[in-house]
Formats: sequence, structure tokens, C-alpha cells
Amino acid sequence: MLRATLLAVLAGACLQLEPVQARPADPIPPVAPWLSDAEALALLPTAVRSRSNKQLVLHRSSRQLILLEQGQLRLRVPAAVGTQGWETPLGEHRVLFKAVDPVWRHPGTGVVVPPGGRNPLGSRWIAFYQDCSNPGGWDGEKVVQVRGCSHVGLHGTPHRWTVGRAVSHGCVRLYDEHIRRVFDLVDVGTPVVVLP
Repeated sequence: MLRATLLAVLAGACLQLEPVQARPADPIPPVAPWLSDAEALALLPTAVRSRSNKQLVLHRSSRQLILLEQGQLRLRVPAAVGTQGWETPLGEHRVLFKAVDPVWRHPGTGVVVPPGGRNPLGSRWIAFYQDCSNPGGWDGEKVVQVRGCSHVGLHGTPHRWTVGRAVSHGCVRLYDEHIRRVFDLVDVGTPVVVLP
């Protein structure tokens, strides 16, 4: 009798549950406003601006990538950065490796995309961060679990509309013509500073 009553209560409780609703896709973030060279440089800490080496500086909130050499502005381009929950990692990094016409492996499914117009990395890849903690999370549309180690880097994109927005899984997307220029101006070991 107790078992029958318990089953009836559980069945009744189950019948009263609301249907599970899928989380709606996140809205597309707006493009960051473009700043003048002087405004962009003023956002950088004096300690970063005064370094005598060549360095890439990503200012996440203004979504701009700046190449400084001997403290002078050499190049400044708009950039897409990591979305909420997949933020581009802050801190001091270095270029780990570079690739022309990279092959992309989807971090969640393992599907490989060869070089070409459908490759989300564009024509150039510059890695500056490695993460082997197998992070995962909401990608704006679904939950993704990363398999193995992943890298964060600078790369081109066939999705030009994303540049200037916070939409990536941590990588820094540039227009393909810009990543080609950056690729030729930096070497393995070049410092990469990511600021909030």
C-alpha cells in the first residue's frame, strides 16, 4: 500500500512538472565604437606603453588590437573577442606558434575543417594561450564541452560581421587582410598583452 501511494504521489508530481524550456540564443552584442589613435593609446597603462619591445596589446572592452614597437603605435585594427563565459584570457602571454592556411578542429565535436573559405580561422593563425582544463560552457546557442587541450589565438574570419563584437569562444577574430599584416609583423615569442 505504501509503495502504491508513493508511486501515485511521484506520478502526480511528475505530471505537474512544467515542460523544460530551451534557453534562447543570446542576442548578438553590438559593435564597439571606433576610437581615434590618441583615445586608444590613452586606454593603455603607462607601463605597457613605455615598454621598449614589440608587443601586441588587445584592449578587450574597446575591441581593438594594437601593435606597439618601441612604445610607438605601428598598427591598430578592430577585433572580435570572447563572449560572456568565454572571455579572451587576460594577462601577459607570448606568441606560441603561427600557421598559414590553418586546419581547424571543432573543440567540442572534433570535426576537422580544412583550409579555405569555410574555415572559421581564415588564412592565418597566431596562438598565444593554451588551456588543457577542458573548459566548456554556453556558446550562445548550446552547451559545448571542449575535448583535450585548446588554444586561444588571433585569426582571420570568413564572418566579417563578427569583428568588433564580443562573440567568440575566446579567440581574437580579425579581418583577413588585418591578420595577414599582423602575422607578418610578429614572431614566435612576441609578447601579447590582454587588457580588460
